[in-house]
Amino acid sequence: MGFFTRLTERAREVDSLLCVGLDPHPLVLPEPTPEAARVFCLRLIEATADLALAFKPNVAFFEAFGAEGYAVLREVIAAIPSGIPVILDAKRGDIASTAQAYAQAAFQALGAHAITVNPYLGYDAIEPFLVDPERGVFLLCKTSNPGAADLQDLEIVTGPDTRALRLYEYIAGLAQRWNTRDNLGLVVGATHPQALQLSRNLAPDLWILAPGVGAQGGDLRVALQVGLRQDGAGLLIPVSRSLSRLGSPRRAAEELCQAIHDIRAEIGESRVESGHFAANESPLSTLDSRLSILASDLLDAGCVQFGQFTLKSGLQSPIYIDLRRLSSYPGLLSRVASAYMPILRKLSFDRLAALPYAAVPIATAISLLGNWPMIYPRKEVKSYGTQAEIEGIFAPGERLVIIDDLATTGGSKFEAIEKLTSAGLQVRDVVVLIDRQSGAAEGLAQAGYQLHAVFTLNQLLGEWERTGKVSIDQAASVRDFLQANA
Repeated sequence: MGFFTRLTERAREVDSLLCVGLDPHPLVLPEPTPEAARVFCLRLIEATADLALAFKPNVAFFEAFGAEGYAVLREVIAAIPSGIPVILDAKRGDIASTAQAYAQAAFQALGAHAITVNPYLGYDAIEPFLVDPERGVFLLCKTSNPGAADLQDLEIVTGPDTRALRLYEYIAGLAQRWNTRDNLGLVVGATHPQALQLSRNLAPDLWILAPGVGAQGGDLRVALQVGLRQDGAGLLIPVSRSLSRLGSPRRAAEELCQAIHDIRAEIGESRVESGHFAANESPLSTLDSRLSILASDLLDAGCVQFGQFTLKSGLQSPIYIDLRRLSSYPGLLSRVASAYMPILRKLSFDRLAALPYAAVPIATAISLLGNWPMIYPRKEVKSYGTQAEIEGIFAPGERLVIIDDLATTGGSKFEAIEKLTSAGLQVRDVVVLIDRQSGAAEGLAQAGYQLHAVFTLNQLLGEWERTGKVSIDQAASVRDFLQANA
């Protein structure tokens, strides 16, 4: 079980996102001694253990006492009840051999379950901490201190077709791709809500440790609004001084947990149908901010165009969707692949099956991101070589999830499913980026298959109207076309 699967299960069990910081700062101790630090931490653990999603001891305050402090830290970690993750706030970062020693110290000598790590030295300095999937890493991305901007906001250009990224944005994207063992997350300060939102957009699946709520001035409501994943989890709220400096840490923790619970409930309630949306739809602006940005970028890249277009069916359409263009925008292609991930992680399958041709690069990007093997059925059988009808390695009886770019009527999906099932493979789910809402979902459902879509066309139209990228008249003409050809 990956560390973050364990963390997610704990979050559901206790219905909490609170991370209790164990920071025996001299200002909160009756006297600056190792024993005072031990008593302080043990009392805080006892008061909040049933409320805490995790505990986060700050190694610096223990190391300041030397060998005695290190012994106290080990005792404090051992005192945390079994099943509660312990995140060592150490901000380690060094060359690979030293990183291995740091990892051994954190996970074996001290018994921590996760650690904060500095990415400045690159992947080989992080990898030793990631070897065991049950041990987690929170990668420093955008820290909560005011001086974070000195380096973390510097802009870098990664390719001729991509916009300049701030360094922390680049790190967030790297972490999304590096998380192959379900044990890599990010540290993004709640004191920088815009950075938190952008990091969530670029790393939609990762857990984020968001320090800064309370004493540093971070706003809890804003942090939850921009930092939560689509499933309402994925954000750890670490609090230390706000609890330890009050007369009753228990009461303060209860109040904070209740506030988090209430705000999460409000956010969930805001994801409701409105305007032009069907019963199972929500406007993107309230559903997920990362999808809102992706919708805008698809339009800017010309993947969606408005005008008069002749479709394969011969119909004249006021909109044309061409996702083959994604191959020319690797940064956008990567974010499109990321948008599939929340859906795919909820499904059970052995391999991806991409439908040629537009979905092949999309599925390849998803395969790299999720470490899932991929096959694809050919449109035409080769008359030479192996004469394979299905490219890639597979075994009869395996379950596939079909990846495609669009769903219109579902015709191409049925053609592919027939080829795949004839080879002894099982298909239950089809996942697309955009459902044009032209009958594919209904047709597939009648045949026993389920269509999942990142976007419906109605959602996209509503978002583009909201942001002024598409006029009301343009959106209305598309809706009329959809209704007339339903």
